[in-house]
Amino acid sequence: MNELNLSPASAQQVATFVKDGVVTVQMNRPDKLNGWTQEMMSAFKEAFEKACQADIIKVIIFTGSGKYYSAGANLAGTVQVMHPKTLHQMIVEANQALFATFLDCTKPILAAVNGPALGASVTSAALCQGIIAATQATFSTPFKALGITPEGCSTVQFPRLMGDVNAERMLGEEGWKPTAAEALDAGLVQWVVPDEQLMDKAHEIAQHWIASGETKKFLKDSQLEELRAANARESAALADAFLGADFLRGQGQFLWKKKKHAPAAVFYSLWALRPLWGRLL
Repeated sequence: MNELNLSPASAQQVATFVKDGVVTVQMNRPDKLNGWTQEMMSAFKEAFEKACQADIIKVIIFTGSGKYYSAGANLAGTVQVMHPKTLHQMIVEANQALFATFLDCTKPILAAVNGPALGASVTSAALCQGIIAATQATFSTPFKALGITPEGCSTVQFPRLMGDVNAERMLGEEGWKPTAAEALDAGLVQWVVPDEQLMDKAHEIAQHWIASGETKKFLKDSQLEELRAANARESAALADAFLGADFLRGQGQFLWKKKKHAPAAVFYSLWALRPLWGRLL
């Protein structure tokens, strides 16, 4: 369905359904685990912008199709061969823009996590008005294992939602991947329901928000400007990590094992030549 009249390219990535003042924006590439390619991110950005422009729409529900909520951002698609300073700036701007989609949206967003969620799909959910999870959902932010730094304002929101200990468990060396029940107990999510009840309960919450006159806000009363500052700070640190030797080599090895030889070659080349181009940063 394309009830927001998205562009044809975006309509291939997400489905939109409008009912009683609520638009459901559903990531619709289950064959790719709803991974956040450039096309997917452009699609839900367009959907959010059109929802914000439509007076009839009061609440956005953001969810996935199939077994996964989202496998997260496509790291291989973010690094290309170009001048190091240009690449660094491109990574900073792309990461900031991704989370600005959630930060700058003027309508309340309810993340309805229907299955496993990874990386940016988790941190962005913490920027929504609330998170409802199906019992089969899990939440993974394996930044340390990937050799990168936290993003999506998670250095601010995770400690506020879960406390310092649980935030460090997820963002640090342990790489804790809580189940829906564990995430509820920790404070990351606010509701957990059986899988088959997820969307009905999500619409019930959205209707309650509309009846209560809820306007856009962030969990734990976080403020937009401080989250924007965190996004900028984290994006710069992430760009530094993306261009670090450990990450480049690790991505090359990972992609080669997946038989994705062309992107693997890009990472291996960047890693091998880093002592030279690193001086240009």
